[in-house]
Amino acid sequence: MLVRFWGVRGSYPSPGAATVRYGGNTSCVEVVCGDTRLVIDAGTGIRRLGRHLEAGSPVHLLLSHTHWDHVQGLPFFKPIYREGERLTIYALERHRQSLREIISGLWAEAFFPVRMDELAAQREFVEVRAGETFHIGPVTVRTARLNHPYIAIGYRIEHAGRTVTYVSDTAPFRDLLLETEVVMDRPDLTRALPPETRRQLDEMEANVVSLAKDADLLIYDTQFTETEYADRPHWGHSTPAVGLAVAMAARARRLMLFHHAPDRADDAMDVILTETRKLAHDGVIIDAAYEGLEVEL
Repeated sequence: MLVRFWGVRGSYPSPGAATVRYGGNTSCVEVVCGDTRLVIDAGTGIRRLGRHLEAGSPVHLLLSHTHWDHVQGLPFFKPIYREGERLTIYALERHRQSLREIISGLWAEAFFPVRMDELAAQREFVEVRAGETFHIGPVTVRTARLNHPYIAIGYRIEHAGRTVTYVSDTAPFRDLLLETEVVMDRPDLTRALPPETRRQLDEMEANVVSLAKDADLLIYDTQFTETEYADRPHWGHSTPAVGLAVAMAARARRLMLFHHAPDRADDAMDVILTETRKLAHDGVIIDAAYEGLEVEL
């Protein structure tokens, strides 16, 4: 299993001199399992991936959710315009709109000069439910719900005795439950949670730990510092300390800090990585994702 990072930022692209080492593109991770290629999220990093792929390489695209920073690169994914290519898109089932309808919106006339129905590649849309397990050829994919507005899902990819788990975007599971509605104002974190909400959060956390159990690599949303999270808990993002706690509870072998804050300079990322490594024990290896990083599992 080979994991390649094509985009590692959250929220919006942030190219520039201060982000050149880690990269400024938004979320896109490629997982190659023998002859099967999975791509997780279609942020702006997927544009460079599309230029890298050889013709005739079927792609299975797993979307954590459809917020802009996870889909905005898809209209610029070169293979989708080529005859004979095959793209299968997987995402959480929605009750108000089909996945096809949601993705078609990226090619709406107001935003783009090409309609989705005019694309040359063969396209298939697969809607999944949080907690569902499915197979893509020889690859087993498990899912779990995450604590994020509009609801995101995490993925566990298993192939030939190796496992990578992708958890982005999610808030911690201690303060508030994020549903389909957007929380506009900062909530009061001092208020006790209702018992049912506490139960749901505990169950969600247990499912995420299970998703990462004994993983060779856990890719985790660590966009915020603890101070930033306290100011913006309703944005649906986590911290390095929380990612490390999940990794240790799951006995994951390696934690990859991911979904970096868009304006976090490379030097500041170095500091966060160093401080997080100081917190680690039980043999967990900690790294920070950067564009171009390849991890062989």
